[in-house]
Amino acid sequence: MTVYGKRVVEYIIQKHEGIVKELLIAKKLDKKELNKLKRFKINFIDNKTAQKISRNGNHQGYFAKIDFIPKAWDISGNKILVLDNVTDMGNIGAITRTAYALGIDLLIITGIKELKWPQVIRTSAGAALDMKILTFQNILDLINILKTKGYIIAGAAVGGECKITGEKIALIMGNEGEGLKKKVKEKLDKILSIDMKNDFDSLNVSVAAGILIDRITNECK
Repeated sequence: MTVYGKRVVEYIIQKHEGIVKELLIAKKLDKKELNKLKRFKINFIDNKTAQKISRNGNHQGYFAKIDFIPKAWDISGNKILVLDNVTDMGNIGAITRTAYALGIDLLIITGIKELKWPQVIRTSAGAALDMKILTFQNILDLINILKTKGYIIAGAAVGGECKITGEKIALIMGNEGEGLKKKVKEKLDKILSIDMKNDFDSLNVSVAAGILIDRITNECK
């Protein structure tokens, strides 16, 4: 697969150089920059080709062809984040980045047909290469499994608590527009909420996830 963007390519070079098959560069590099990359196979491409590969995305002149195969992780760890029917790959990537940074042990993505790894890796700034990510189709089956494993099942919704404590917590974030499904809410042990200070009740799911992840991994201030 091919990912693009200076930051994510630099992250891959620094942390995962073994998966890099080739670098595609669509800009002039000075001697110092070139020396940093000389251990890799480099192919210089024109901007037209770069725009085609990135589908007019903000590639910043950096592309990496990588050999990446997602691992099949077990359901384990103390703090698990579940994204149910979150469909925007940019949101998934942003949440992955935050989840990895704040210490989530496992990210489970449910209810989507396909996880588009190049987009998730790019929008997570490379964190998706290090975050344990598992896809699972049926959210209700997943909740049953998590309950048998002793997890407190918490959901993001209005009218809940500021902080949830417990050794094993699984936090579920719902769809960008509709939130958690009714059948999911019925299976929750706890509801975790963000107290709005003004008459406005809409946060981007990636922003809300960042706030609530901090609530289950750190002290509520």
